[in-house]
Amino acid sequence: MAKCFSFTAARNSCYRYSFAHSGLKSSTVDLGEGTVMHCWVPKTHKQNKPNLCLIHGIGANAMWQWADFISPLISKFNVYVPDLLFFGDSYTSRPDRSESFQARCVMGLLDAHGVAKTHVVGMSYGGFVGYSMAAQFREKVGRVVLICAGVCMEEKDMDDGLFKVMNINEAAEILFPQRPEKMRQLLKLTFYKPPKSIPSCFFSDFIGVMCTTYLEERNELIEALFKGRKLSDLPKITQPTLIIWGEHDQVFPVELAHRLKRHLGDNAELKILKKVGHAVNMEKPKEMYKSMKAFLTDQLPQSKNGNHSNDRKLD
Repeated sequence: MAKCFSFTAARNSCYRYSFAHSGLKSSTVDLGEGTVMHCWVPKTHKQNKPNLCLIHGIGANAMWQWADFISPLISKFNVYVPDLLFFGDSYTSRPDRSESFQARCVMGLLDAHGVAKTHVVGMSYGGFVGYSMAAQFREKVGRVVLICAGVCMEEKDMDDGLFKVMNINEAAEILFPQRPEKMRQLLKLTFYKPPKSIPSCFFSDFIGVMCTTYLEERNELIEALFKGRKLSDLPKITQPTLIIWGEHDQVFPVELAHRLKRHLGDNAELKILKKVGHAVNMEKPKEMYKSMKAFLTDQLPQSKNGNHSNDRKLD
């Protein structure tokens, strides 16, 4: 019997085509010890451009979250778009589920491609990973953009009622939906103006293609984010940092944006986008890009001849 048409699979194929024809190529690196990382990397590394790593959040895979930004960014940067572990084609047999391990894996991937220093943009969960990269690899990370990334949250915030969900299990059931009604709940939670009248068959198709693999491991990622988390344990990164947040974010409430700004002090700039929720990249992509571009390209160094490592001051 012929397989039914999948809108999700078709759209995923369109994203792959778009990425490939924008100047990127799919690459997989074996980091050893059962860890394999997939990344979209430049077909041709340009020495006169700085490097930029775009790190996705919880969701499908990197392509779905960064598709609208590749074309404008690729003209200014050598763009690297990794799939985090247990998303897309990245996976590990190791038990570590911390964002610090994810950060080391992304850096290992970049090292394998000869990237000695890079700017980092992290969205939501990807912001946790990007922050950890900046903390662990200070000399290798230039400027940092954190988009709706609640890195300053604490485990007690859940009990204090900061979030819309009551516990980690409820959060995981929404973030990794297994039924159409949970997909609707996810859209309501992440959008300021959620899309309406989407047939359940589309949700079921998306869930079947994107939300059923590595479900246990993904739940463990969420648990690892919260367990024992304290603001006092969070290092202060030293790189110039832009914090972008949706005014009506219900996943990571805007209080966490102000908390992060206080934590980083004058080293960080906070940009609150009006009439938008957590899904800033989908609801306000032009405003998000405008803020990113202004921050990342401000007073960038003039191009110089050099080797593939591009090891020069980026900030």
